[in-house]
Amino acid sequence: MKPVTRARSAWRTRRAPFRCLGDNGGVPLDTAASAELFARARAVTPGGVNSPVRAFNAVGGTPRFIRSAAGAWLTDHDGNEYVDLICSWGPMLLGHAHPEVMAAVQTAVARGTSYGAPTEPEVELAEEIVARTPVERVRFVSSGTEATMSAIRLARGFTGRDVVVKFAGCYHGHVDPLLASAGSGLATFAVPGTPGVPASSTELTLVLPYNDRTAVEQVFAEHGDRIACLITEAAPGNMGVVPPEAGFNAFLAETCTKHGALFVSDEVMTGFRASRQGQWGLDGAVEGWRPDLVTFGKVMGGGFPAAAFGGRADVMGHLAPEGPVYQAGTLSGNPVATTAGLTTLRLATEEVYDHVGRAADVVKTAAAEALTAAGVSHTVQSTGTMFSVFLTEGPVRDFDDASRTSAAGYAAFFHAMLERHVYLPPSAYEAWFLSSAHDDRAVQTVVDALPHAARAAAAAMGGEA
Repeated sequence: MKPVTRARSAWRTRRAPFRCLGDNGGVPLDTAASAELFARARAVTPGGVNSPVRAFNAVGGTPRFIRSAAGAWLTDHDGNEYVDLICSWGPMLLGHAHPEVMAAVQTAVARGTSYGAPTEPEVELAEEIVARTPVERVRFVSSGTEATMSAIRLARGFTGRDVVVKFAGCYHGHVDPLLASAGSGLATFAVPGTPGVPASSTELTLVLPYNDRTAVEQVFAEHGDRIACLITEAAPGNMGVVPPEAGFNAFLAETCTKHGALFVSDEVMTGFRASRQGQWGLDGAVEGWRPDLVTFGKVMGGGFPAAAFGGRADVMGHLAPEGPVYQAGTLSGNPVATTAGLTTLRLATEEVYDHVGRAADVVKTAAAEALTAAGVSHTVQSTGTMFSVFLTEGPVRDFDDASRTSAAGYAAFFHAMLERHVYLPPSAYEAWFLSSAHDDRAVQTVVDALPHAARAAAAAMGGEA
């Protein structure tokens, strides 16, 4: 596959300051078509959705069924358009339907959609990932859940140990051992976090408070010779964005090395999103340490179901067919998905990250100013280009802190934004994402909606008092 050239015209990175384009109003939107589709979906699908947060249970109201997307905008089945601040939960770094990604995918599809045999795009994508990250070898899978599940299995196989350490509030997919809730003490083994997960699946998992060095030291002091790995989101985004405190990831890497355990950095969300090198580019590359294993997803798939795990060559060498740890997948390294991911990464230049970062800064500042003016307690936290708005006083250091955010306030905030054509995550505990397609009009639409949403949140939170 030949290198891709960068797109021009509307997709070009813009350096002009974002300018005011006026308020688009707050007229209630017609949702009849979405409501009809939701009713049909609930008859054949649990909750009417294929991933729980999409059901709007946390914010109420009718989920929007999306018909199409282009650039920074979503269009639902009622014809309503929204500025998208979810970006498919991170992958759409270049915006929706980027012309060069679409062209590459169409060419790949024309050659066939799946072969069950090795292809050139998977080799090229692996080379691109190795060139940009601390990993030496990579294995592709189809989802972030597969990536973390496989990394845990490999860590256990490599070390000959069984115990896994994770942090409360960090989500690593719906893998049984990682859907665990904390036990009764810091060094107490976890209990199942959801029905359907047997106690035997979590009895070898320890759950700790995030950003708590003392808890980590205590657990390794008591169980160090049994711990196969410690897994953490490189910068948590699944309880909202809660950045690691300065040196925290370096401390985790050093502690694991000291005790013969593997440090697994989950960059499914932050990889190629927080920066060109993911969260590792913001701390590890600067501080001089490397994780033993890293999991990837989202951006590296360019909007297709693709993920990966990689790491040290000696650790990855324990995977079949070279080693004894088995892992396989029929659609792993799918030629269409790897083509989309490869094209996306090649187009994700420093100019792209600069544009996304500047747009995110405008929205973060405007959100903080609007909430302050409305008298709403809040904190805005970020890592790289991704951020969250918590409706509680900060800082937010861990899951307990994040849990203080006002659910009622956020629901009111969400719907006020939605009425003004801005599509936020339908949950208070998620990251906000922008793309290189978020231009002046898109950013200003968000900025203009924020004061109205802040006042709606204030009214709802006044009712909580």
